[in-house]
Amino acid sequence: MTKAYSTEQSRTHQTKLVLPPDTNHLQTIFGGKVLSYIDEIAAVAAMKHCNQAVVTASIDSVDFISSAAVGDALSLEAFVASTGRTSMEVYVRVYSTNLLVGKKTLTTESFLTMVAVDKDGRPAPVPGVIPQSTEEKRLFETAPARKEHRKNRALIR
Repeated sequence: MTKAYSTEQSRTHQTKLVLPPDTNHLQTIFGGKVLSYIDEIAAVAAMKHCNQAVVTASIDSVDFISSAAVGDALSLEAFVASTGRTSMEVYVRVYSTNLLVGKKTLTTESFLTMVAVDKDGRPAPVPGVIPQSTEEKRLFETAPARKEHRKNRALIR
């Protein structure tokens, strides 16, 4: 792997409004809707990093920390935290903001593994990643432990 890019290469932001059809009987957003948003932004961040098509290999973890209600704005942020030969671990964080009072709350954190694919759909090499901030360095340094956890999960199957 000769090329490497800073996390800024992949950093992606999206904003979504929580609408009534997106919610359950408690008027809070369906977890599946949030997962869909997370998968989408992770794919965009990964494609920005490697300039290739990607597929989702796994959603490694999703922590739903708090809910979002009808009328809240969801702010999603994603970036490539670490890379393998053909895979990228993408970190996604979701905040909800009550736009009427300006209160911002962390709602979800997630790690996904995306794999770059060539025009024939085969795994393709990806550039490395160079973490910049303290948080990015922490995520980069702890990536091997998360990779080991993924491998151990696969052994159970």
